Amino acid sequence: MRRPLLSGESPVPVITEPHVHVPDGTLARLERDALVLTAEERRWGRRRVTTRAGRTLALALPTGSVLTPGEILHVGPGWYVVIEAAPEPVLAVAPRSREEAIRVAFEVGNRHFTLALDGDRLLVPDDPAMDQLLTRLGLAFERVQSVFLPVGGAGHRHDH
Repeated sequence: MRRPLLSGESPVPVITEPHVHVPDGTLARLERDALVLTAEERRWGRRRVTTRAGRTLALALPTGSVLTPGEILHVGPGWYVVIEAAPEPVLAVAPRSREEAIRVAFEVGNRHFTLALDGDRLLVPDDPAMDQLLTRLGLAFERVQSVFLPVGGAGHRHDH
């Protein structure tokens, strides 16, 4: 059962598509707001979220939807929301060769984790399994905060 709206309160927009197509020039006069999410959060399609400016949105996205940084999520009266990637804890590896990079990518994917490219570095989630893997492979890595944009989009994990 829905509670009645209070005076001056507006309903929470329900977002049913991962992005909206907006004609060129439409956003120029509107206030830009952002929904800042980690890579994992960009895969959660059913929940309430709060934008940077404090607006509440209800996500009711189709199963398997992934929110993409840079995409317009919603256009409201006088404002719009764009998806932004939040910096998050990751392990950064600088492979010494192409072969080493391929080995890391194979081993990470074989464990159903995602991987991102960041210049000459490979980024993987800061997770104990990834720490153990990189240590076992004898690779130097560092813990950093970085935007994590997995190769191939969403990726998938079997432990969720």
